[in-house]
Amino acid sequence: MRLAAKWQASWTIVSSGAESERVEPVRLERGWIDVVRLGQGDPIVLVPGLAGSWKLVLPLAKRLARDFEVFAIGLRGDRSSWGGDGPARSISDISEHADDVARVIELLGLECPTVFGVSFGGAVALEMAVAYPHRLGGLIVHGAEARFRTTLGSTIARQVLDRFPLPTDNSFVNQFFHLLYGVKPKPGPLVDFVVDRIWETDQSVMARRLALLEAFDVSDRLWRIEVPTLVLAGLRDIIVPASRQRALAQGILGAQFEVIENAGHIGFLTHTADVVRNVRRHLRRVNAAFQH
Repeated sequence: MRLAAKWQASWTIVSSGAESERVEPVRLERGWIDVVRLGQGDPIVLVPGLAGSWKLVLPLAKRLARDFEVFAIGLRGDRSSWGGDGPARSISDISEHADDVARVIELLGLECPTVFGVSFGGAVALEMAVAYPHRLGGLIVHGAEARFRTTLGSTIARQVLDRFPLPTDNSFVNQFFHLLYGVKPKPGPLVDFVVDRIWETDQSVMARRLALLEAFDVSDRLWRIEVPTLVLAGLRDIIVPASRQRALAQGILGAQFEVIENAGHIGFLTHTADVVRNVRRHLRRVNAAFQH
């Protein structure tokens, strides 16, 4: 499970706010994506959500990197942190994102890593798990379900993002991000961080990804997932309620389901320690089972 030799010394240093990260721009057949590498140990490939790219999941990546080697990847369509020319073609469905993740794993020379997807990235991870069941050694999903259920709110959000240019400093628009917390958050650095990172993703890309979610459905292919799986749900998640995430876990043979108390859709940011604790416990259990 070690990094392929060709990548060992190729990481460049890119600033993300006050700190610098090791970032490798990886060229795929259909565009560029960033890969951020942190820590040492068993590998975890971290797939971000609908907006914010790898930068939004960086706090989670850093906590995980205390115990694991983490590869936080971008998605095609994110603004490249290194100044690349962006995606060569638009994405037509979530399976293309899954293809990208599988290709990155191959290029990095990772042998069956754990793939951890949050929110939209959870859908990508699920698609990869059913399409490439032998490319990953474990699956962790947070804030996702087997079939996205369109709501009036998501439909309106997609149409607004697609049709109307929105200012990134509009306090009225930014209030909608409060839904991600499950409860009204207190103003502060975390709220500012989430708003700033989300608006780094072009609103047309966000609209397109919402449209991709509306067509997403792996409910009839969950039987293909044979790797140890953990589904993490925020108890206060109003975007994808915990009951629907529990149904996802029930549809995957042997999957573990854990609820994070008081967490919403972005529990990976608001309750990072709880998320990491569950991941560590799950992977320890998996390793122990393999040893026996």
